[in-house]
Amino acid sequence: MKRLVLCGFVAMAFGLGVPAIAQEETPVPMTKAPFHLPVFHNEYVTLLHVNVLPGKTTGYHIHSFDQVSVNIGAADMTNQDFGSNNVSKPQRGEPGRVTYLDYVKNGQKTHKAVNVGKTPFHNLSVLFTGKPSGIAPAARGGAYKQELDNEHVRSWRLVLEPGQSAPQIAQNAPGIRVFLNGDQFTEIVPGQPDRMMGPYQGDFFWQDAGATRAIKNTGTTRLEFVEFEFK
Repeated sequence: MKRLVLCGFVAMAFGLGVPAIAQEETPVPMTKAPFHLPVFHNEYVTLLHVNVLPGKTTGYHIHSFDQVSVNIGAADMTNQDFGSNNVSKPQRGEPGRVTYLDYVKNGQKTHKAVNVGKTPFHNLSVLFTGKPSGIAPAARGGAYKQELDNEHVRSWRLVLEPGQSAPQIAQNAPGIRVFLNGDQFTEIVPGQPDRMMGPYQGDFFWQDAGATRAIKNTGTTRLEFVEFEFK
């Protein structure tokens, strides 16, 4: 009996002292990853609101669709590819940065990210999950500064100081506007009453093809947003 009791204690001590071999988590699609919230979907795209809190991880997730994203809040993030022990040095995602990634042509990516900073990682990611629109975006001039132009999307950045205006443009293809900074602006559409808007940082607006509009900064701070048209 004493021998059995002793063996039991030894087994218990060994079990407590040697942790079980960790099981590597199963990757999930990007739309199912922690802190990745699908907030909009139509026949062209799926939009994810990504908000990774300080000290939290996205878990391993799979990027399989081409995507374009806009950083909203700055944060320090590390990355680790699935099956690798290498963890990258923290990289800071600066607000307003637009990034395009081609995972269909270059192969899907499975990784996880960890917020090692003190501020949330806030990002809006547009996944090209549907069909192309088949419409070529029109050129824009004036205050609109083109930043991307590829097989999926063309994008522009608009920055206006208080009182400044952007001339009327025609939006050929469907798209999305992502608001980055400002307190108030007015959208001017021919034949319609002027429309004031006061969005929050990170708000987005779906915009149908065929719209014509001008923009005026009627607020007291710098206005900045990016607009995408999907081909």
